[in-house]
Amino acid sequence: MTSSFLMRRLTPLALAAFMAGCSMMPAYEQPATPVASEYPTNGLTDPGLQGGEGQQLARWQDFVDNAQLRELIDLSLSNNRDLRVATLSIEQARAQYSLAGAGPFPTISAGLSAQRQSTGGGSGNDSTISSSYAGGLMVSSWEIDFFGRLASLTEAARANFLSTAYAREAVQTSLIASVASAWLNLQTATAMVELTEQTLQTREESQKLTQLRFDSGVASALEMRQAESLTASARATLAEQLRLRAQAVNALTLLVGQTIEPRLLQASDLPLDVFADVPAGLPSDLLIRRPDIQQAEWSLRSANANIGAARAAFFPSISLTASAGSASSHLSDLFSSGTFGWSLAPQALLPIFDAGRNRANLRGAEAARDIAVAQYEKSIQSAFSEVADALAGRATLGNQLQAQQDLVEAEQQRYELSDLLYRSGVASSLDALDAQRSLFAAQQAVLQTRSTLLANRVALYRVLGGGWNDQQDLSAVAAEPASESVGSGSE
Repeated sequence: MTSSFLMRRLTPLALAAFMAGCSMMPAYEQPATPVASEYPTNGLTDPGLQGGEGQQLARWQDFVDNAQLRELIDLSLSNNRDLRVATLSIEQARAQYSLAGAGPFPTISAGLSAQRQSTGGGSGNDSTISSSYAGGLMVSSWEIDFFGRLASLTEAARANFLSTAYAREAVQTSLIASVASAWLNLQTATAMVELTEQTLQTREESQKLTQLRFDSGVASALEMRQAESLTASARATLAEQLRLRAQAVNALTLLVGQTIEPRLLQASDLPLDVFADVPAGLPSDLLIRRPDIQQAEWSLRSANANIGAARAAFFPSISLTASAGSASSHLSDLFSSGTFGWSLAPQALLPIFDAGRNRANLRGAEAARDIAVAQYEKSIQSAFSEVADALAGRATLGNQLQAQQDLVEAEQQRYELSDLLYRSGVASSLDALDAQRSLFAAQQAVLQTRSTLLANRVALYRVLGGGWNDQQDLSAVAAEPASESVGSGSE
């Protein structure tokens, strides 16, 4: 196959590309949403499971109704190293975008060149040495982007930059939720320690009374050992809860990124309104709100643009080398009058044989696009599942907490009655000890369920895309100068 035949075959394609805007990049088509249009109810009744326009989620400062926690979140947004890395990654992606954006423009340099050349086949007087000198402005290998290769690379870099910007917002959203959850774990562990200390004190008093009754021959050895067992169990539980509280402080310190002042670690009674409840009805713009889904979509756009660059490699590459300035055969006369000269050297290269490199590169770009589509669809499916799980929790945890609070009230009355009968000598201490154990377990369950309910609110706020400025269109920052900040940390 001759080059002239190839040129005849490729010329109509090249002309079509030029008429279409000189771009080989395929038009971007957003994939269809691979989830149901409504969240599953699975027999649950909750307003949040019903579709609708819904309300806008509050800013995280309004979502969190605790001054100490708000200060901890502010500190984490300033000091957390993961968020700092994500922010710096934006600057790195911005630099790559600026580098790709400079591709279509020529590089103009000022330079001097000198050349000495020997002509003739002999040596000595038989050879002639000639010299040439040039100085001025030079353009070296400027690629003229007829087929959109450089434009496709620029668009790919821009999409990658925006994907990185949304990735930073996803890290921020996750960080806010993680700090809130870690603070919640600390408060729960602190409440558990206080409850266990009170229980231990009650059991120690009960053991002393049983010991006196045992010494008097009123209580049996079984009752004595039962009292000792419950006291030892409370001590073990207290040691465990103290360890969990220390680990909760360590986890919170890591997220905040600095040593935490003791005043920010003070105990809270964890009212149910410490986190605002997410309004009923789901926002219709869930997929737009979540930054991780935006990140996946811009990664898909970047992969789509890379296909255009791979396609353009099949067409001629046109470049231009030029210079303008002074030229002379003697260095002393280089900038004298009448030495002005210029040169122009266009070049067009058409790939004839490359051992399949361009075709393999195109197949790789298309496969990368298909991978990005699958990742985008998976991010939507994961978001759908996370929201459905969080809504299921909201529909059931309130009722569960109320039932366990009723259980605590019943166990409290049972224990008081059993203890009164025991102290009156009417009933065995085993009944009182069993009631004491059941009451402690019920009180622990209430604290755990309350913590789970509040953690569910944090999770629901996160999976709906809360915690970042959803009004900011990050696609607009691509036109900002590289020195400006992208995706600011606080709202």
